Amino acid sequence: MTCSDCAAEELHPRQGADGSFSLHSSRFGEGFHGSIGALREARLKFVEPAQLERFSPGRQLTVVDVAFGLGTNSASLLEAARPLGLELVSHGLEIDGAPLRMALAAEPFRRQWQPPTLAMLETLLRAGRWSEAGHASRLHWGDARRGVRALLEHHQLAARCDLVLLDAFSPQRCPELWSLEFLTQLCRLLKPDGRLLTYCTAAAVRRSLQLAGLSLASIQPDRNPAGQQRGRPRQRTWSIGTAASPTPLPSAGPLVALSPMELEHLATKAAEPYRDPDGQQPSEAILKARRLAQAQGSAPSTSAWRRRWQREHSA
Repeated sequence: MTCSDCAAEELHPRQGADGSFSLHSSRFGEGFHGSIGALREARLKFVEPAQLERFSPGRQLTVVDVAFGLGTNSASLLEAARPLGLELVSHGLEIDGAPLRMALAAEPFRRQWQPPTLAMLETLLRAGRWSEAGHASRLHWGDARRGVRALLEHHQLAARCDLVLLDAFSPQRCPELWSLEFLTQLCRLLKPDGRLLTYCTAAAVRRSLQLAGLSLASIQPDRNPAGQQRGRPRQRTWSIGTAASPTPLPSAGPLVALSPMELEHLATKAAEPYRDPDGQQPSEAILKARRLAQAQGSAPSTSAWRRRWQREHSA
């Protein structure tokens, strides 16, 4: 997950519970991946919800990976697509090469990937383009807000993308990549049966996707987590991400319809969108404008919603 330039000294290696390599940004105060590990997170929140098995062998898929970061999501998707006979044409949007450069210099990261996948990541960092056996990737450097406009206008990808992966730092840290305007641009990339996938479950993001015309589904937690000790209670998790599409999504596999609790969340103050009308606002201005809109709005408080549903779940 990335937002704006990260100096290498602000990035610190981390190992997730699955043993995979990741980084933590001291500048943003967040990790690039959750504690479950980068590979497991990519599988649960992006690869499995993509449901690649719905595509016939030989199909070429167009993918946009927003906040390319270490490349873990694109690499995981590529390795899942190969045995299914699927070809990928991928476009990564990334503002800074430091995370991928650090990852490729780390032997634990290199051991995670098959040789062709590692070659893809190395070539993208060096040259920005890579192709091999029906798979092709480009890495577009710079602000993703400008990048998505280029994909729509210069590369003519409007309504041509099968998957959009959104893995930026959290909305409170990087609101530029979660604004209503930016999400609307991403939605324009999708085919009628295309999917936008993200780890984010924030009401503001989900409401913005609805306003952009997409139907939503919740990505459910792994029911059989690796390494779970028998008899140890698990923390309740209601969702680990969001899937969105121009057409209704099936309740199948990891995808389920939003629960009454989740739907009610979208009517609270938490659902006030982040706004970036000209696509150039700094994060502080976006956050300040949203706080003002929440204060002036008439939506029910999020704290009341939270207390009520906590009572429901504890009853």
